[in-house]
Amino acid sequence: MACACAALLLPSGVSAQSGSTIRVRLADGFDFPVGKPDADGYYKARGYWPNGHLGEDWNGRGGGDSDLGAPIYAMGRGVVIFSQNIGVGWGNCILVRHIFREADGRLAMVDSLYAHLHERKVKLHELVEKGQLVGTMGGNNGMYPVHLHFEVRKNLHIGMNRSSFARDSSNYYSPTAFINARRVLSSSTQKYDVPVNNFAPYGRALADTSSDGTRTASVDVPSFNTTTSGTKDEPKDGDDFWSRLKSKMRGGQVTPGTEEKR
Repeated sequence: MACACAALLLPSGVSAQSGSTIRVRLADGFDFPVGKPDADGYYKARGYWPNGHLGEDWNGRGGGDSDLGAPIYAMGRGVVIFSQNIGVGWGNCILVRHIFREADGRLAMVDSLYAHLHERKVKLHELVEKGQLVGTMGGNNGMYPVHLHFEVRKNLHIGMNRSSFARDSSNYYSPTAFINARRVLSSSTQKYDVPVNNFAPYGRALADTSSDGTRTASVDVPSFNTTTSGTKDEPKDGDDFWSRLKSKMRGGQVTPGTEEKR
């Protein structure tokens, strides 16, 4: 993945197709999106599980919905590639794309997702820094108890259509494991062209449709396994997935996930 990404990242000054890329500096490290720094005052109610829960659910230690409106921060420097309220089980969502240099020198890109927000504080294509306010914690307008659903994606095509992609570690990172392995990274003042507008809006299949619903030339980003695996994330009509999830959360069920340490 990192090698494929590196081929896409053009140094500052190299021309790029209009509207398809935005120049961004490398991330200098990553931190948790709540309780800056180090998720102070928060805990994971649900962790990451391949073919199960594809991210982490973070809650305040105050209990109940006491964390309504709490600040949500960008996990690292990047560019906003999605900022919209799509309703259904997602609600208000922000996606940020990050470029970074791995410890072995390779360049890579990931997307971070912040879902069920009470408010969105950043706009499409806005540049953000690590620890910058991107939204506030919510519960998708009362569908869930208040919490943050947080994902880190390897696959840059996913957008809001998770059911079109394998639900495993070929497409996703465990967020805690990813952050802990990259708390401090090498960076510089150089900027790189980052592809944007490369996934379809929720419920649509056009890969050359931008995040704001307008058509744009397709962007060449790394290809990944796009076969479906396991249960789909967007339930069919009559499916009680969301009500069952809400019941579990109301009961205070804690599922640590594959990576329990912070």
